[in-house]
Amino acid sequence: MISESILEGEKGRLRPTEERDLPRFVEWLADRDVTRWLAAMGEPPTLEDERKWYERRREDPESVMWSIETLEGRLAGNVELRLTPRAKRAEMGIAIQDKSLWSRGLGTDAVRLVLRYAFEDLQLNRVELTTDEENRRAVRCYEKCGFTREGLLRKHRLIDGKFGNTVVMAVLREEWLGSSE
Repeated sequence: MISESILEGEKGRLRPTEERDLPRFVEWLADRDVTRWLAAMGEPPTLEDERKWYERRREDPESVMWSIETLEGRLAGNVELRLTPRAKRAEMGIAIQDKSLWSRGLGTDAVRLVLRYAFEDLQLNRVELTTDEENRRAVRCYEKCGFTREGLLRKHRLIDGKFGNTVVMAVLREEWLGSSE
């Protein structure tokens, strides 16, 4: 589902993803610098592909998604929680897709907002993710937000013709509560 919540942080906000965001997503997803670290990325989507993706997300009760924007209202990317309700956990996926906004703390701010929502509003016990070992900017962000490395999937992804490792990371509710007091 597309979250109806608006979550405001220190550097940006999470707001419901809207159909008007889709042309920018299509533009960004045609840029190899942006898609390099996106695990599920194949060929760049068309606007129609993005509309179908958006409709699937709107109807999926086990997915919560927001668009990320600056405090000034500039679209920066998106973030999603893919829920496993019976296990009280979710897998998080995030992308700051506007390259001019990279390394400005928007991702860290967004991850912290999502974790607060996951643990306080949804009462989840665990939020997990995977990222490429070479994506040092992402790994640093997740570690700053309380994620712990739990494992390494060796030669798990093929990127630019070579195999790369995938890091498995998670933060538990008790860890997050201990760090947010």
